Amino acid sequence: MPAPTPYLHFPGTAAEALRGYQAVFGGEVQLYTFAEFSRTDAAPDLIAHGQLRGPVDVFAADIAGDEQPVRVEGVLFALLGAADAETSHRWFDALADGGTVLDPLQERAWGDHDGQVRDRHGVTWLIGYQPAG
Repeated sequence: MPAPTPYLHFPGTAAEALRGYQAVFGGEVQLYTFAEFSRTDAAPDLIAHGQLRGPVDVFAADIAGDEQPVRVEGVLFALLGAADAETSHRWFDALADGGTVLDPLQERAWGDHDGQVRDRHGVTWLIGYQPAG
């Protein structure tokens, strides 16, 4: 069964966000403008649909009309066991650049490592791994 994929709506920054997530996670970005979809409910150069496909998948679009931009409260995107220790730390540090570390990526009493970071777009990530061993 496929896992849920976040689909985020941004206030004109969807391309920037997806390219930023690509720089963090790798993968391939595809962007489609409102003009390419023949939509007239937003500026033609804004993103009507974009996607990052790779180790972490994310969909995004720019808001149109009276849609609301992403505001994430009480939700975080968990990447627990999604990568090895080195990769997890790299992802965490990259997401923290311009964002806020809520709980440092650290060893827990039960032996796993995890931490929380809110990125520059307001999205909160829980990143963790089990040490090799």
